[in-house]
Amino acid sequence: QVQLVESGGGLVQAGGSLRLSCAASARTLTRYVLGWFRQAPAKEREFVSAVNWKDGNTFDADSVKGRFTISRDNAKNTVYLQMNRLKPEDTAVYYCAARRSDVIVTSTQGYDYWGQGTQVTVSS
Repeated sequence: QVQLVESGGGLVQAGGSLRLSCAASARTLTRYVLGWFRQAPAKEREFVSAVNWKDGNTFDADSVKGRFTISRDNAKNTVYLQMNRLKPEDTAVYYCAARRSDVIVTSTQGYDYWGQGTQVTVSS
């Protein structure tokens, strides 16, 4: 069982930055992928970014490439999402997720554990 707790959401103007954090309670994450998803009102939850905990490989959605960066802190069992040049269309609830595998996938069905979500609102 892995518990995930997100933090760092808030309200920011377009062009601004935010950093989300997700603390994972697990003895080890070396066989896990940690990912970020988001869900805007009346839309389906969509993949944002993910990292293979063991080797650090990452994968980003096209919509955030060059603006968002996922990273991990092994000592703290924490994954981060640095979001720069935010746009109003980035407004959503952002969820952290964990997958019991070392293969990154983008489908929500591929993830086994979810956090409660944190709201990000970007004003124009």
